[in-house]
Amino acid sequence: MSKRITQQELESYLWGAAVLLRGLIDAGDYKQFIFPLLFFKRVSDVWDEEYEAAMAESDGDLSYAQFAENHRFQIPAGAHWNDVRQTPRNVGAAIQQAMRAIESANPDLLDGIFGDAPWTNRERLPDETLKNLIEHFSTQTLSVANVPEDELGNAYEYLIKKFADDSGHTAAEFYTNRTVVHLMTQLLAPQAGESIYDPTCGTGGMLISALDEVKRSGGEYRTLKLYGQERNLITSSIARMNLFLHGVEDFQIIRGDTLAEPRHIEGDRLRRFDVILANPPYSIKQWDREAWTQDKWGRNFLGTPPQGRADYAFQQHILGSLSDRGRCAILWPHGVLFRNEEQAMRSKMIEQDWVEAVVGLGPNLFYNSPMESCILICNRRKPAERQGRVLFIDAVSEVTRERAQSFLKPEHQQRILGAFKAFADVPGFARVATLAELHKNAGNLSIPLYVKRQSASAAAAAGGDRPASLAEAWDAWQESGRAFWQQMDALVETLDGLGVAKEASDA
Repeated sequence: MSKRITQQELESYLWGAAVLLRGLIDAGDYKQFIFPLLFFKRVSDVWDEEYEAAMAESDGDLSYAQFAENHRFQIPAGAHWNDVRQTPRNVGAAIQQAMRAIESANPDLLDGIFGDAPWTNRERLPDETLKNLIEHFSTQTLSVANVPEDELGNAYEYLIKKFADDSGHTAAEFYTNRTVVHLMTQLLAPQAGESIYDPTCGTGGMLISALDEVKRSGGEYRTLKLYGQERNLITSSIARMNLFLHGVEDFQIIRGDTLAEPRHIEGDRLRRFDVILANPPYSIKQWDREAWTQDKWGRNFLGTPPQGRADYAFQQHILGSLSDRGRCAILWPHGVLFRNEEQAMRSKMIEQDWVEAVVGLGPNLFYNSPMESCILICNRRKPAERQGRVLFIDAVSEVTRERAQSFLKPEHQQRILGAFKAFADVPGFARVATLAELHKNAGNLSIPLYVKRQSASAAAAAGGDRPASLAEAWDAWQESGRAFWQQMDALVETLDGLGVAKEASDA
């Protein structure tokens, strides 16, 4: 008999499926098998639930219970979970056939959603392993009554995080620290009825966060329109499953390379969005720079980035995709704020008065990287009191590290959010700078140029004539060199890019 599943039971159940694959495939490949099976099981169990409800409603009319109108998704004969469960051999082929049949029966909603995992590779996944997986998933009934959409969505996000932790450096391709995502969403404060877009959406975490933020604020989240693009087939499929499992229906996730071929188009121009959240891939070296010089979508309005880093190509795509009231929060490494090779493009962006705030975050918030990150916030319709000014927030100390994981606690997020809303100077933490000041610094947005941490001498002055302690003097010395070392990091990154480009030209 089925029963309501607790969140802890659900998470343990899902991770237990992944454990069955240990030693057979790389941890980075878990997701391409586990997520499709989970979605297959959910779709089948919900179809059964809808069938039973229709049976009760019609006093046992079998034909009525099978009507397409009574089901969110259609499952053709022979393609149900239970059909695959009864398959004695060639289980991988049966799974693949069932998934393709479901996709074909729901072309507008589920086309290609199960990805392209090699189910029929019996050396990698023998029948015994697949049967064990199916039996494991069969131990729970994933109906809506047993597992409401919000709870299954949370468990799905838990699994994404676990896979990221288990797969090492490959995680950065599909996972962004969720505490950072939550902060970015709060900074933009999406509203009911707005369109939300992520041009490099990974598994859809930022879109889900925007949805949750509207729910938390009491808005009618069903009026949101969610859009994303992701070039990796498996990851884009995971994003679509993620949104479905969270109960979202009005969304459009399209597979494709955003720089080479943007897929969200209206007529002869880019579709425009009210809110854009993104964590683009950093410093892409293999991209079509020549095509960008004459981009047919007009995304080169600030200029053409260097071949060794496409960061400002993504930045321009995002700015060009904003509606007249649009605003965006983009997660970048600090180099985009001050690298000399992008100075002209950065200066033009500043002159447009679209830059609203720059938030510097602490280290280790990128997966498997000690690099400090920053959030660049732009707004096409800055409030009058913010026009001609940019807020800089130095939140490098607002971070906690536990069990080899760095994250932002709620109090960290609230301090940053409070400073952004106040848009005022906070000694040692936040400062409002004018465009004239930015112009004097040649468009350099490096946070230490504007936010001066309270030095040991300032602390001593505040406390009288007490001489600075050794620790305070050490902190002051470190702070004085922080901008320098950020610039050095960017220089090393640039030299690394030149080395890769030379290798490619020599090959």
